[in-house]
Amino acid sequence: MDKTDQRLIAALRHDARAALSDLATTLNLSRTTVRARIAKLRESGEIIGFTVVTRADVARDPVRGMMMIGIEGRGTERITRQLGSMPQVRAVHSTNGRWDVIVEIGSETLEHFDAALTQIRRLDGVVASETSLFLKTRKSG
Repeated sequence: MDKTDQRLIAALRHDARAALSDLATTLNLSRTTVRARIAKLRESGEIIGFTVVTRADVARDPVRGMMMIGIEGRGTERITRQLGSMPQVRAVHSTNGRWDVIVEIGSETLEHFDAALTQIRRLDGVVASETSLFLKTRKSG
């Protein structure tokens, strides 16, 4: 994947429904080139699919955020399974650096969000956490 492909993917991330002619203008390429590059990226598996985020997706979880979690010892697999079974947990990501796991959480109210945080903090092996609320989503996906 070259820089042009990376620019094309960035443009598609901004608007996955953009017309080929608009993408061509933005990237200073021909429409045929844009179509061929998208086809190549799909065939190679770089682009798996396209998506849309609706108002209902956000309304389902008016309170959303992420929780970074530090885990003691070798409990990551067990804790990841426990997190995956919690209804408020939307995604569980393994990571590197200071935190072992990052969890995306969604709930209907701040009280439900806080209850989920408390439940996670009480899991055996969770030694530290830091949480950030999502205040506004400008771009998703």
